[in-house]
Amino acid sequence: MASAPIEIRTIKVSDKGQVSIPKDIRTNMKIKKGDNLVMMVKDGKIVLEKSEKIALLLDGEFKDVKAFTEHSLKSVWDNQYDEVWNKDAPITTAKRK
Repeated sequence: MASAPIEIRTIKVSDKGQVSIPKDIRTNMKIKKGDNLVMMVKDGKIVLEKSEKIALLLDGEFKDVKAFTEHSLKSVWDNQYDEVWNKDAPITTAKRK
């Protein structure tokens, strides 16, 4: 199956850093007012995806985002001093630094 051609548009950034997605692209992509989009930056590229499609995207070009996120959160999950996660399991061994 051939991939769809790439659409190239020039858009302007407002004083507030906002951009508008052209109406025909919003229609074709089924982006409606209030939809959540995820923005990712990689290798100087900005990619916007509908949030419900992000899992599929992470399996492709941005799979390193998932690994990075899991690696980053591991330090939070493994923090024995985290009072929120460990409020019912008091720490008895190590002292706080």
